[in-house]
Parts: sequence; C-alpha cells; structure tokens
Amino acid sequence: MVDALHEPGSVLMTADTVGGVFSYAVELARALAEHGVRTSLATMGGPLSAAQREAVGRVPGLALFESSFRLEWMDDPWDDVARAGEWLLDIEERVRPDVVHLNGYAHGALGFRAPKLVVAHSCVLSWWAAVLGGEAPPQYARYRREVANGLAGASAVVAPTQAMLDALRRHHGALSPLSPLRSSRARAVVIPNAADPERFAPQPKEDFILAVGRLWDQAKNVAALGEVAPHLPWPIRVAGSDIHPGGGARPIPSLEHLGVLSPSGVAAALARASIYAHPARYEPFGLSVLEAALSGCALVLGDIPSLREVWRDAALYVDPGEPEALRRALLSLIDAPGARREFASRARARALDFAPRRMARGYLHLYGDLLRRRPDARRSPAYEDAREAAIAAAARGE
Repeated sequence: MVDALHEPGSVLMTADTVGGVFSYAVELARALAEHGVRTSLATMGGPLSAAQREAVGRVPGLALFESSFRLEWMDDPWDDVARAGEWLLDIEERVRPDVVHLNGYAHGALGFRAPKLVVAHSCVLSWWAAVLGGEAPPQYARYRREVANGLAGASAVVAPTQAMLDALRRHHGALSPLSPLRSSRARAVVIPNAADPERFAPQPKEDFILAVGRLWDQAKNVAALGEVAPHLPWPIRVAGSDIHPGGGARPIPSLEHLGVLSPSGVAAALARASIYAHPARYEPFGLSVLEAALSGCALVLGDIPSLREVWRDAALYVDPGEPEALRRALLSLIDAPGARREFASRARARALDFAPRRMARGYLHLYGDLLRRRPDARRSPAYEDAREAAIAAAARGE
C-alpha cells in the first residue's frame, strides 16, 4: 500500500524522443495518473513523432514541454545540455512539482527545489565495454565527469535491472542501497520497466521470425540475424530504422525490412510472429522483448546478465558473438512446434509480472521515501489537490 501522506501530487519527468525511454515515460505517467499523480513531461533529443504525440494525448492530465536539445550521449552535446538544464529549472519553477524524475544523468547535478531521482536506462561506458570491449576512449572523459556529478547530486538512483545497477557501480562508482539512513552517496534501487498487457496479445501465429530495433546499433546485434537469415527456412523480418544518426542508410539485404512502424504496427507484427529474436550484446532491460513476450512469441535472446535476470527459464539464450549458435537456436524452435509453444507460454507468463501498476507502485514508494527524507520539502498545490485521491487509492489497496 502506498503511503498516501507522502504520495506526490505532481512529478516533473524528462524523456528523450529517440529510444525506448519515451515509451517507458509515457507508460509510467499513465500508471501514475491512476493514482491521481499529474506528470509534466519534458522531452529532448528531437521533435515528437505523430505516434508519440498521440500516445501523450492518451495520458490524463499529462502536460507536455517539448525541446530539441541534444542528449548527453550524443556528439559534442554540452552546450545543449547546459541550455536544457536552464530550461528544466524554469519548468520546475512554473509547475512546482513534488518530485523531479530525471531519465538522464547530467541534470542530476542541478539545484532543483524538489527531491530528484535519476534513472539509469543505459550508459555509454557500459555500452562500450559490452559492445566494443575495454574502456571508452578519452573523448568520453567529459561524459564520465558529467554522469558522476549527476549521480552524486541525485537523492536516489534507479535502474531497471540489477545487472544495469552493477554496471553503473562498475563504471561510475559506489551507490548505496536504498535505506532509511542518510548517506553522502546516492541511494540505489531496482524498479523493472513495464508494458501494458492490454496493448499486446497473441494472434494466430505465422511462420516468420521478428526483430525490432535500430539496425545500425551494434548493441542490438541485428547484423547477426542478417548473417543467419539465408540459412533458415523462415524469413526474418525487422522493424526499425536503418538510418544512422551520423547519416546514411545501413540496410541488411538478407532481412525483410518493415521500416519504422507505429506502436500499433509493431504490436500487430508481434502478434503474428512466432519467434522474437534479440541476440543483443547490451540491453539494460529490453522493452521490445517484453512486448514480444506479451504477444506470445518464443524468445531467442543474447546470453547477457540483464536478459537472464529478466527472463530466467522463459527464453533460449545464445552467445551474441556466435552466429552459428543463433542459427541452431532459431532452427530448434522452427523444427519443434511443441517446444515453440512451450517457450511462448513461459515468456508470456513471465511478462505478466512486469505490469504498469507494479512499476508505478515501485516509483510511488520511492517518491514517498524521498518526501519523507525531506520533511521540510515544499508541497506544491498539486499535492494538496491530489491528497484525497491518493488516500482513496491507498484505501482500495492500489
């Protein structure tokens, strides 16, 4: 049960528009709205797509603040990061949230009035180690400093898996477990991501394999699927952009390209796919995998700690660097319909554990903890307005 006396009435949340963080933010805002919590969403990285704008419009009470500031992991972003920080401070002054929820690192160092948390969705340094091996080159020294400062400035740090939290500690220093005790170090907790099972449901399955992701992102390892596709009896279809941020298309001829699909288009493709392949080298959580599992796909995944943590015995795992192992795993499911159905059933059962309401409860408890740690923290008018609704939700056991 959420402590209604310390539940926020409003949250200022950041999100970028170029990856899965946007879907996560909208899903969380929708789940928080069920508890009477209003979200102000500040977006960066580029303009919203029509589908993203439509998703925002479906969240009750969500206020949208748009920008195109470059993100901290992009090339030479720091002037934009500084301007984005000033913009966020101005938004906070205008909307007076109870909690600031940052889905990036650098702005954790800013002097927000409200308690602030930082969510670690990914990290350039851990990406580099997992995908390219070794430490990131000296050109990322500024990034390393900015991330460290942001983490140190946060009241709490969240990661979607223990594996991501461990990577954060490995590359950016110690984080204390979340506890009632005050500490000079940022406190850390794992809150898994979620997807709405009502948006994803199995349909009659067809004989094809599906992958969803940016074709150019080496972390997703879509190139390995291109290598094995000519040696399988089923086609491999891929939904996602083949346009690299640095310019130029990078198609993979052996795959059937579906292009960039709308959320409803992705859901329709997942509903019909028999197998979902994600031989990732780096994946802090994997929202697309969760959506595939809810859609009744059997899963073939990269054998990395985060995916093992999330999916346990509900998937087949392959070494991302061994295309032959990937081919054998896919072929084993193609040739054995019974095993394919069994793995699909396991995956869907596991996926139902990652519900939006459960994610929202995790964040509401964390928000409440931050407010309890700050008994002198200013309460916004939105808090008082929503308090009665929060108490009623708590009484219902939500």
